[in-house]
Amino acid sequence: MTVIQAHNHLLGRVLDRRWANGRSGLTREAFARFHAARTRTAWGGRHQQTFALVRGDEWLAAATCYQLAAVLDGAPVRVCAIGSVVTDAPDHESAHASTLVEQLLEDAARDGADLALLFCNAASSSCDRNGFEPIPATDVELNIAQSARHGAPMTLVRGGEDRDLAAIVAMGRARATPFRFHLDRDVDLVKYAVTTKRLLAGLGAAGARQLHFFIAEEGITAAAYVVISVAGNAWTLEECGDRDVSGARVGAILQALIAREPVERRPTIRGWLPPGFVPPQVAITSAAPSENALMLRPLRQRAIEPVLSGDAVLYWRGDIF
Repeated sequence: MTVIQAHNHLLGRVLDRRWANGRSGLTREAFARFHAARTRTAWGGRHQQTFALVRGDEWLAAATCYQLAAVLDGAPVRVCAIGSVVTDAPDHESAHASTLVEQLLEDAARDGADLALLFCNAASSSCDRNGFEPIPATDVELNIAQSARHGAPMTLVRGGEDRDLAAIVAMGRARATPFRFHLDRDVDLVKYAVTTKRLLAGLGAAGARQLHFFIAEEGITAAAYVVISVAGNAWTLEECGDRDVSGARVGAILQALIAREPVERRPTIRGWLPPGFVPPQVAITSAAPSENALMLRPLRQRAIEPVLSGDAVLYWRGDIF
């Protein structure tokens, strides 16, 4: 058995299985366009590759690797992130997927990666292998305070643009500094994350999904932002940021967006929030362990000590690929 990069017909077979197994909400043709469009972005073209474990003409398992920059205990580290693990034969799912993941990690360590991340569903057997340890993540449901007049706050809110990305990166780095582990997100990665959600909305059935990418600004500079995936009455907060440590501008953006919705059917808002970050206009009404599992494994050292707790990690839901 060997590991090769998936191209052309082999990639098509892998995408067939991912589409059949997944919950993308896209047609098979749209799913292929979604994959191709992500690899054509500035970040995806350099940092995203799909590999397959093959035996002769038969493919056994496949996964996508993402090369990420991160910070662990104040030091820069290189991360190999693995997601979208699928197999062609369900009866050999665990063994073939495990073999592929282990080979990818060996290759990544030789290329200088310090850590590995595994993206998977917490209920999937793919999360229970290869020495990965879970990073606790919590799904929270949010309630946004509204004025008695049910109007929007006096905050200038507009659609996000490429010119805002540098300010978003700066906000993110300032917010991430106190945490032991976080990604070092640059402009291209932020744009890739937003583009991924935008593609899912744009390639899906008309009206099934939307993406809200909104900015609150001071002068002409973004001072806060939110990225929200919308599916019917369900809103998912993918990421947000605020130059104000309290997050008050993020809360104001959410209030402005809520005010646009009919009062009879306010949306349900869920997502991940950094530990300790709750804007004053926001209340957490429920919290539960996330179904989207984030698993970590050191590649060039024996262990991470002390073990990373959920409070020591800043990771946005939108960066799970």
